[in-house]
Amino acid sequence: MRKLSANIAELMAMRTAAASPVDRNEPGRLQDFGPFGSNPGALKAKCHIPAQVASKPALVVVLHGCTQTADGYDRGAGWSQLADEHGFILLFPEQQRANNPNLCFNWFLPADNGRDRGEALSIRQMIETMIDTHSIDRSRIFVTGLSAGGAMTSILLASYPELFAGGAIIAGLPFGAASNVPQALEAMRTPGPSSGAQLGDRVRGATDHAGPWPRVSVWHGAADPTVNSSNADAILAQWLSVHGLDDMPSATQNVADHRHRIWKDAKGRALVEDYRIANMGHGTPLATTGDDACGMPMPHMLEAGISSTRRIAASWDLLGGRKAKPQSQTAGTMKAETPNLPMLKRAKLEPLSAIQPPPTAAAKSSVQKIIEDALRTAGLMR
Repeated sequence: MRKLSANIAELMAMRTAAASPVDRNEPGRLQDFGPFGSNPGALKAKCHIPAQVASKPALVVVLHGCTQTADGYDRGAGWSQLADEHGFILLFPEQQRANNPNLCFNWFLPADNGRDRGEALSIRQMIETMIDTHSIDRSRIFVTGLSAGGAMTSILLASYPELFAGGAIIAGLPFGAASNVPQALEAMRTPGPSSGAQLGDRVRGATDHAGPWPRVSVWHGAADPTVNSSNADAILAQWLSVHGLDDMPSATQNVADHRHRIWKDAKGRALVEDYRIANMGHGTPLATTGDDACGMPMPHMLEAGISSTRRIAASWDLLGGRKAKPQSQTAGTMKAETPNLPMLKRAKLEPLSAIQPPPTAAAKSSVQKIIEDALRTAGLMR
């Protein structure tokens, strides 16, 4: 098991990398957006409106990762480039250092990680304002995010399933993964031992929604040292349960030397898909050459020979019928295999706070203080 000190070191390295010249908060293609309601999470918002917008356009909500900005993530992932080509609208919620020194969305805080709470509610208010302002098609609202943004994507899909047609979680964590900082660090190393049904119950219990449920796409680097790829297995288990799908994928193929699995319903509609990016660390997969080139490499925006941005947009039918092209001459069909789904030894799913209660002040040792000081510096504790 990866040590706590290794996670802290990785987070500090991420913060250092954010100072790289290619990821500074330089002027980008996005414009400020607001006001958008009471904004209980005190977030900022940016958007991109193409020069030519489709009638009743789709809306894509894009959530950056820790140490990133909205403009920086857009430059890296290339979402505004794609929006200009196909006429959909973009919304970029943005974290402020006053909320989190490392610019992480606070996916691990109860005040922010549920329906009608804090940051999650702020993002919902942004979306409603965009709908009213730009005549967004309510049946075509999507959300995607990286890392902490991926974890917040999980929260939004579970908390407002009636709002989203689909979501793409990149290097993220399942809904309900943590409710305090120690749990967040533990979840990043490995998700708790929960069965698919129990993980699914967390989503089903988040609202009184009875379906239909958003489509979900999962992307994760197989060599991610920051958020272990077992979290992708947990996300899959969670949403396969929600959609009532069994473990065996409907199709498995090799795309640009990366494994891609699809789960379809009885009508042949793809409801859940999973991309495992071979030999990739923590970040968003990019293709920066070839016909599907989109975005540019920078910290945590990684060349992988496959454009997650284009493939996610294609899966949401945002490319005007144009399918993302196979990005490998060796692409072909692979034997279907069962995902490695985590199982729970406990008979009943315990609340996260009961599994690992936060230490009392009296119990804190000098070692605990050192850890907490490091966490605050890394932006994971206020």
